[in-house]
Amino acid sequence: MEKQRILLAGATGYLGQYITKKLVSDGYDTSIIVRDKTKVQLEHDNLKIVEAQITNSETLKGICSDIDIVISAVGITRQKDGLTYMDVDYQANANLIDEAKKSGVKKFIYISVLNGEKLRNLKICEAKEKLGDYLTSSGLDFCIIRPNGFFSDMGDFLKMAKGGKVYLFGNGKLKLNPIHGEDLAKIVVGAISQTTKEINVGGPDILSQNEIAELALKAYSKPVKIVHLSDWIRKFALCAVRAVTNSKTYGPIEFFMTVMGMDMQAPQYGKHKLKDFFNEQVNKNLA
Repeated sequence: MEKQRILLAGATGYLGQYITKKLVSDGYDTSIIVRDKTKVQLEHDNLKIVEAQITNSETLKGICSDIDIVISAVGITRQKDGLTYMDVDYQANANLIDEAKKSGVKKFIYISVLNGEKLRNLKICEAKEKLGDYLTSSGLDFCIIRPNGFFSDMGDFLKMAKGGKVYLFGNGKLKLNPIHGEDLAKIVVGAISQTTKEINVGGPDILSQNEIAELALKAYSKPVKIVHLSDWIRKFALCAVRAVTNSKTYGPIEFFMTVMGMDMQAPQYGKHKLKDFFNEQVNKNLA
């Protein structure tokens, strides 16, 4: 049976690199959209590299010809280069959906965020959820994958731990289970052959914020010093950040400060442990 032809957007990002490797290793006929071919480190007989700007619909014409499945890991954490969340997370992906429809693509897989519907008031999630609405009403078969955060998003814990103390809002008992990019890539590629329309997913270990702080401190061989700040400080800081900074600055801060006040557990999956990730990052920094 002939393998399906896959087009991946966002291939040079943290998650996209893992998805690319997984698609190629599984034998899929894979094309990836990149802005700059020189940034792609992987070479393979099954891999085709296409240069295009998905924020510019003109460069996407015909890009989905002979493609069965489109996967998009396109999204920005910080607004830069004059581009907003609406320009990238929404409009760029909408451009790709339009091209997929024109070419008769069978399915569109999009990576969004856990609890996005509850977080529509945040700039990042507003754009992602608007895109989700656009996709569900597009007429295409689809799957929206909702991870609750990557290991790489836990870097703020490590930054604080390096200084010897981790500051948390509230009692630190809220729980989450972030996921490694390699584990999430398996979920994404697995969605090609599944009929599920939406997948919530996290990593294998459900941890409290206190436990994550402890892992970060231990990775630096520091005594466990966790300072619990009143949650009203988080709420005040959130309002202040929105009031005194522009959206380029407050977008990621607003997201981090909001989810730190939420339970972000998701169905458990994968094998990579946050403890190991923290230790690897510290060893890299000390090397």
